[in-house]
Amino acid sequence: MAKYLAQIIVMGAQVVGRAFARALQQEFAASQAAARARGRTGQQSAAASSISGMSLQEAQQILNISTLSPEDIQKNYDHLFKVNDKSVGGSFYLQSKVVRAKERLEEELNIQTEEEKQQSQQNTETK
Repeated sequence: MAKYLAQIIVMGAQVVGRAFARALQQEFAASQAAARARGRTGQQSAAASSISGMSLQEAQQILNISTLSPEDIQKNYDHLFKVNDKSVGGSFYLQSKVVRAKERLEEELNIQTEEEKQQSQQNTETK
């Protein structure tokens, strides 16, 4: 009886181990495919997120911006910076988050500008 119980446990462990290994392989393959799809811009944006400590989505939420336009960024930044000024009873922490969000969005605008320049250079070289 103990012999059969041990065999069942061993077989069950093998099945679970194979399924786990297959899931890891699939996840690794999906991760590599996503990285290739993001390409160079994704790498730059990810680097900017890690440097600033804030994702693009978080920065957009803080400044309440859906599209990246310099005018909207500046307008919302000015308003939120003034509202959260310590002299009017605001929070220094929130004010610093607003500043970091603006910096992150400006970095993303710079990345997009560089990408557009590179694309236009490639288009002029191929013509």
